[in-house]
Amino acid sequence: MFESIRKHSKVVMLLLFLLIIPSFVLVGIDRSYFSQKSSVVARVDGHDISQTDWDNAHKVETDRIRAQSPTVDAKLLDSPQARYATLERLVRDRVFQAASQKMHLVTSDSRLARSLQEIPAIAALKRPDGSLDAEAYRALVGAQGMSPEGFEANVRRDISVNQVLGGVMGTAFGTDAQVKLALDALYQRREVQVARFNPADFAGKVTPSDADLEAYYKAHTADFQQAEQATVEYVVLDLDSVRAGITLNEDDLRTYYKENLTRLAGKEERRASHILINASKDAPAADREKAKARATQLLEQVRKAPATFAEVAKKSSDDTGSAPAGGDLNFFGRGAMVKPFEDAAFAMKKGDISDVVETDFGYHIIMLTDIKTPRQPNFEELRPSMEAELKQQQAQRKFAEVAESFANGVYEQSDSLKPVAEKLKLKVQTATGVTRSPAPGATGPLANGKLLEALFSAESLENKRNTEAVEVGPSQMAAARVTAYTAARTLPLDEVRARVRTLYVAEKSAELARKEGEAKLAAWKSAAGNPAGLQAAVVVSRDQPQNQPRPLVDAVLGASTAALPAWVGVDLGAQGYAVAKVTRIVPRDAPNEQVARQERQQYLQWWSNAEGLAYYELLKERFKVQIKAPRPQSAAGASEI
Repeated sequence: MFESIRKHSKVVMLLLFLLIIPSFVLVGIDRSYFSQKSSVVARVDGHDISQTDWDNAHKVETDRIRAQSPTVDAKLLDSPQARYATLERLVRDRVFQAASQKMHLVTSDSRLARSLQEIPAIAALKRPDGSLDAEAYRALVGAQGMSPEGFEANVRRDISVNQVLGGVMGTAFGTDAQVKLALDALYQRREVQVARFNPADFAGKVTPSDADLEAYYKAHTADFQQAEQATVEYVVLDLDSVRAGITLNEDDLRTYYKENLTRLAGKEERRASHILINASKDAPAADREKAKARATQLLEQVRKAPATFAEVAKKSSDDTGSAPAGGDLNFFGRGAMVKPFEDAAFAMKKGDISDVVETDFGYHIIMLTDIKTPRQPNFEELRPSMEAELKQQQAQRKFAEVAESFANGVYEQSDSLKPVAEKLKLKVQTATGVTRSPAPGATGPLANGKLLEALFSAESLENKRNTEAVEVGPSQMAAARVTAYTAARTLPLDEVRARVRTLYVAEKSAELARKEGEAKLAAWKSAAGNPAGLQAAVVVSRDQPQNQPRPLVDAVLGASTAALPAWVGVDLGAQGYAVAKVTRIVPRDAPNEQVARQERQQYLQWWSNAEGLAYYELLKERFKVQIKAPRPQSAAGASEI
């Protein structure tokens, strides 16, 4: 029958087409075929946020994080909690955008320009004359996959959005009385006496039987799991490995020497003296003309008598730093002076006196006093540095080509990494005990979540095939394969008996410590005087816990002091039990002026954040925010602004 179908495949396809298409026409196509990915996951101000919007936003977020931290575990980025956090950020952005539109918050061109200049990467693109290098700017934003227009539109939107909260958070304030009341309560100190009941002191009373150990083991099998492990081999392609395979041609090296000798030898430096007549660029035109006339007069004077240049500079130059030295500026290279000054100085010959040179500082008369030309090293002196530079340049140009060959090689001969390693002169490395998640402190390719995910995929584990070539860092790719695999398993009791006994004794000892502590607490509450067993009194606070456990400090500071002494008991879990007797409240020492100022700023920051969060919740109500996607259990909690 199957042979008949193969022989008449075209007829069968036509028959299926005639049967299927009418069924869609008569019955209709379920919208879920097309709308599954576009289902609404949230709504803000009547506008939907679709699943596609959410997916795209999360991809942008994960790509950004991976670019900043290449070794981050990919599973953490794609967890339900991480995805839900992206949705909450997306909703928050939509809320603020809606608010900025309703409030007509518009960003002017001048405000945009100031904001762009405050970005260090863009500020660095300014030329000496103050203009922006447009091509470099376009390349900078292009590296983020954006055009200058799109980037500036985003900045405008961000500025407008920030104004929504800025009006609330920027006006938060607190009176001295409010600050004092809040901080005195936060940093309150209490004198306590503590008794600790440590599990170790009760361990000798615990004598488990085999039945006890077996029962504990069965109740806690999850604690005795051995994670799946793999023995792997892997190869890494990076710039170093590409560079190692490059052999330089002698002629190319000598050509490189000739073309780059000036740069490799070092920068020429010049020494000059100058006379400056101050005239800032913002000065009135009349003042600048007056300064220029004064400089022209001095120029005529020193040209008639060049030997008097230093004397004239001492008497007439407005540059208080160089005037006492006769205007001497010592040696300087290109880039050290403003451009008009530099251009003039590097166009002169030794002993020349320039025309009047105008800069933002005023008008200069320059005398070139010396030229320091670096010694030109010979070819052999520069050979090591030239070889390193030229190999690095060629490796960078060649990497993309070699990377393609690497990716094709690990795919086409997927049962071994040796062929691609031999072809590209790479080393096959091995590792044991590799797990799905990077080991603590791990570095290198096996700390990369994406490579580990590929290694532990079903195809890789079942068929022992090479993984695809994975980018594990800048100009660095790796591929790996599993050579041996041990599945996750529950370790038998005989293998972990000692560990089971240790855990059982620790648990029962903690129970005994808790019971003893609770009994002592009940007895001491009704006893008169100071019961034996309490330690010497100490003064604790949130910022000075005196080595006391945090749960105990919180309980002590939360205890009612309506009637003193007050007693508290705290279960510390594996650390046992603690009883504390609160004897008195110790007034807080007044902080010095600097600390008080810092504390006030911190309080205002807390208050500002609280008001911002409250205002955001109000905006969510105003714009009828609905999040239809269910919140993951562990992601519960208030959203952050």
